[in-house]
Amino acid sequence: MFIPAFALGRSQEILYYLALLYRQARLRQRLVFLDSPMAISITKIYDDYLHRLDQADLDRIGYKKGMTLEQLLPMLKLSESIEDSMAINRVTHGAIIIAGSGMCNGGRIVHHLKHNLWKNTNHLIFVGFQARGTLGRRLVDGEKRVKMFGQDIVVKAKIHTIGGFSAHAGQAELLQWAKAVHGEPAFYLVHGEPEAQAVLQQKLAEMGIVAQIPIKGEVLTF
Repeated sequence: MFIPAFALGRSQEILYYLALLYRQARLRQRLVFLDSPMAISITKIYDDYLHRLDQADLDRIGYKKGMTLEQLLPMLKLSESIEDSMAINRVTHGAIIIAGSGMCNGGRIVHHLKHNLWKNTNHLIFVGFQARGTLGRRLVDGEKRVKMFGQDIVVKAKIHTIGGFSAHAGQAELLQWAKAVHGEPAFYLVHGEPEAQAVLQQKLAEMGIVAQIPIKGEVLTF
């Protein structure tokens, strides 16, 4: 099972829920690999400050004072070196691999996909938005053949999407936030797909807020 994930925030959130499943005896996999040097560095900081996280969340995973992530998720393996990452491909089953990048447009996940996309026993789980033009988006959209490292790879792995991990505010939240802004600030819509930007621009206009959508290469001066 492969999970492309962003190094900051998303990877640690996934580890939290895996620790929760482990405590509930619902985690069937015997191994969990975190295969991203940046995510590993950030996770070590989280580990140092576990005691400062929300107490209710810590209670859910059985945290006791002084415990480490290793104790909360004992099957976790940190793949820091390239050799560690390559060794994962020798594992044939019973493992979850969390690797960057989150949209499969670079990083170690691309190498794992090259070796595993064509196997119908594998599962690829997306836990974040996939932008147009990325390999992740093409896989989510159902492409059955992709080119990687100069090779045509047949997609036989099962593709899944979990939308609940999105860290972005939805349209309703953005409109509520904009409504609460006082004065006459300039609004520029620079994130999201064109269709969604146009709809948000119209919704803002209905509230009396003029929002601009910059074009590629445009320079904004404030």
